[in-house]
Amino acid sequence: MLKARMIGIMMAWATLTLPLAPMANALDSDGDGVGNGGDTIIVQSTTSTKNAGFYDHILPMIKADTGITAHVVAVGTGAAIKNAMNCDGDVLLVHSRSREDQFVADGFSMRRYDVMYNDFVLIGPAHDPAGVRGLNDVAGAFARIASGRYLFASRGDDSGTHSKEKMIWDASGIDPDQGSGEWYRELGSGMGATINTAIGMAAYTLSDRATWIKFGNKADFTILVEGDERLFNPYGVMLVNPERCPHVRTGAGQAFIDWLISPRGQDAIAAYQVGGNSLFVPNASP
Repeated sequence: MLKARMIGIMMAWATLTLPLAPMANALDSDGDGVGNGGDTIIVQSTTSTKNAGFYDHILPMIKADTGITAHVVAVGTGAAIKNAMNCDGDVLLVHSRSREDQFVADGFSMRRYDVMYNDFVLIGPAHDPAGVRGLNDVAGAFARIASGRYLFASRGDDSGTHSKEKMIWDASGIDPDQGSGEWYRELGSGMGATINTAIGMAAYTLSDRATWIKFGNKADFTILVEGDERLFNPYGVMLVNPERCPHVRTGAGQAFIDWLISPRGQDAIAAYQVGGNSLFVPNASP
């Protein structure tokens, strides 16, 4: 039952973006969650969309247009994927393309849908002790930070951002684990908390652009490296396969996805701005 699943998830993660409402009547007689005005789904999600305020913007529109209430469990991409594999969700929305493709290949979803993208940025103190400002090669910037043993704050949490960071370290030819606990600090925290800690330590860190734009207390930190094609950050959305997880609410889950990739949903994504800055670019296929 949905209520039992939600209680289990709350105990495990205690991280929902919306207050919970009673859900005992959310399922209709055939269990697909499409029924008498109480359609409710669980979305396993990356933290970056939550930190950026994306769900605060988009969920009221989905509710108004479809009647679907989406409860979002916002964790790192790796944890979100594991939760979905454990049948603790109906929809998965994350940003790690290789792991999304593997999720589909392993039969946990039948299809991945492009929904939107932004990019990652390397941020750090304005005085930029490593001298990486304006570099077009993010791997070269990482190598310069490592060679000077300047502090770098890593999420260290198996998130999409952490996966991207590790890919960049690989491209740089540097093994940051050699500096673990010294100049390389693995925090095991979400994006907002990582930025906050990086600012406190005057450390460099990798962030998705949306979270950085939305982040309030930037102090003297700024974007130092951007625009490298390796920093591209696509988001995908998937319905959990009901053959793997029989309690998935397929009707409501697919309706949620269909709204996101529809012209109405794509226009809503494009319209979301903070301080005049767009946080995501819609890219669903027609």
